[in-house]
Amino acid sequence: MPLKQYGVLKGRATNAQREDGLDTPHYQIQIVAADIHYRIAVNVQSQESPSELLFLVDDQFEHLITTQLADLPLDFTLVPPRPGGVALDFIRGNLFDRQDLRTLPPSAPGPDNDLADQLDHYVMRAINEADALVYVVGERWGPEDMPDKIFHFHPGNGIHDIHMNQGNVARFAGDDGVWQDGGLLLHFPATQQWVAIFLAFQSQAWHTDDITGHAIEGAGATDQIVRIVGALVNPIGPAPEHETVTLLNASPSAVDLTGWQVADRLKRKHQLAGTLAAGETTVIALPPTVQLGNKGGIITLLNDQGLKVDGVSYTQEQARKEGWTIVF
Repeated sequence: MPLKQYGVLKGRATNAQREDGLDTPHYQIQIVAADIHYRIAVNVQSQESPSELLFLVDDQFEHLITTQLADLPLDFTLVPPRPGGVALDFIRGNLFDRQDLRTLPPSAPGPDNDLADQLDHYVMRAINEADALVYVVGERWGPEDMPDKIFHFHPGNGIHDIHMNQGNVARFAGDDGVWQDGGLLLHFPATQQWVAIFLAFQSQAWHTDDITGHAIEGAGATDQIVRIVGALVNPIGPAPEHETVTLLNASPSAVDLTGWQVADRLKRKHQLAGTLAAGETTVIALPPTVQLGNKGGIITLLNDQGLKVDGVSYTQEQARKEGWTIVF
């Protein structure tokens, strides 16, 4: 069943510790929020083969979710697993391009060549900068009637599952769910910088059921590549606005768009039709039922099987200029 205590912890990082040489190592972080201490257990190695995790560090992270995160209290906040809020979904939330994910070993001799090094770089910076805040998205445990086993504060509290939590192999399929992925986001106000760290296991699937989060069997890649390359989200004039999305067929063959859909942030969908020739673009006029908000949003392209083909996000700042098309 899905995670029970899914939410966001917003607080100050005070300590960190690597776990090199263990069978199931983690990168451990101590965070204090509302006078409560938490241990953040970040996986750096998988129990499934291949053991190296997929990871992405975006040190210039821009997404509408950052505004919502900043409004949260310094505390742990339970989050409903649904679109439109601060819940994360690596497939549906358009947080990053999964082609940018890469692998590193959990630990290795030398600097800047393992996953713990990547985490350490930003976490230690957050510890040393007094105004830095850390946002941990995952599942809470505790309070426990015993001291924490790593940092020894009492009572024990913590956050784990700070990684993708859907499309799991059979032995972990009970943890599957949509809009309940984990992540680590750090905000450095002095430079107005957001850093996002996303982790996934190589054994996890990237096409999952919209209800259960279970892997969709037989959902492979396609060589017909259609991309969202632009969107007019703030047209000139009063509402109702005539918003558009521009698609590009980057593949060498025509693509039949019959049954394909464009979805907005709340997963309201507009069905497409027609054929898009190789190398050509098409401008899709969206109906009023599908809305691209001026305060930021996400746009997702689904094929005729309901599988994600492409997805983008935009911020309030990008949508500010009336009449300008955002280029992705």
